[in-house]
Amino acid sequence: MNLGYHQALYVLPFDHRQSYVTDMFHFKPPLDATQRDQVIDSKQLIYEGFRQALTEGVPFDAAGILVDEQFGAAILRDARQRGCVTALSVERSGTDEFEFEYGADFASHIEAFDPTFAKVLVRYNPEGDPALNLRQLGRLKQLSEYCQSSQHKFMFELLVPATDDQLARAGGDKGTFDRQARPLLMQQALHVLQDAGIEPDVWKVEGLDLHADGERMVQIARRGGRDQVGCIVLGRGADEAKVRAWLTVAAGVTGFIGFAVGRTSFWDAVSGYRAQTLTRAEAASQIAGRLREWVGVFEAGRLSHRPGTA
Repeated sequence: MNLGYHQALYVLPFDHRQSYVTDMFHFKPPLDATQRDQVIDSKQLIYEGFRQALTEGVPFDAAGILVDEQFGAAILRDARQRGCVTALSVERSGTDEFEFEYGADFASHIEAFDPTFAKVLVRYNPEGDPALNLRQLGRLKQLSEYCQSSQHKFMFELLVPATDDQLARAGGDKGTFDRQARPLLMQQALHVLQDAGIEPDVWKVEGLDLHADGERMVQIARRGGRDQVGCIVLGRGADEAKVRAWLTVAAGVTGFIGFAVGRTSFWDAVSGYRAQTLTRAEAASQIAGRLREWVGVFEAGRLSHRPGTA
């Protein structure tokens, strides 16, 4: 299997589960049938917004969805039937340590939906708990090897949470940690993960404020013959201004092929629909508009960095 994915990739992620259920719906798991249906319907609403965006100019070949099996099985099947790029989350939600959602049976669940990407979210700090990191590396290598043997692309969402010591060195300020420490830790994490035999086709990474940090991320992602590996930037639930800034930085770096912006795209729309301040059509249109906005920002940023442009 050829490693990498280098075409444009504009993802609407709505695979949120534990935090989505508790923060959006204020439900306490386990859910009853009525509660489950409400969550499923809200994800269908987000998908309706995605499909509307495709009719309004978001390029079909570049657009994709990331959703979970628990609440989005019907969406995954429909999107695949339509020929959309799909990504299926395989990690257990609501845990700090990466574990498979379906344990040793993870492969059969991927095969059942045959997504473009098997996606994993991992919290990995190279200066964190060594035993925790080692356990995660073992599971991640298992997934990486499965993806390579099964012809499924592998999307790796890397989050680097600050340790207590790192946050203290940043004066207790997460913004300072993000600017001064996180970029280097992200780079170190990529090195460690690659050296452990973990080979994503796409790295889904937290936003960077400096062009040079983005370039360094791509250099590491593509080192050692990994020339076709792509990077996309995630939104991390940030406000519109921050998302725009991260998209603009990423768009200017060759090797960043797109983005995955979720909560900033759909949260207000779903909240408004649940509060009955938005109709379903209005909520879907708002989601579609957000996705169009992110595509516009990214493509404008990419265009402005082409040779010969102002």
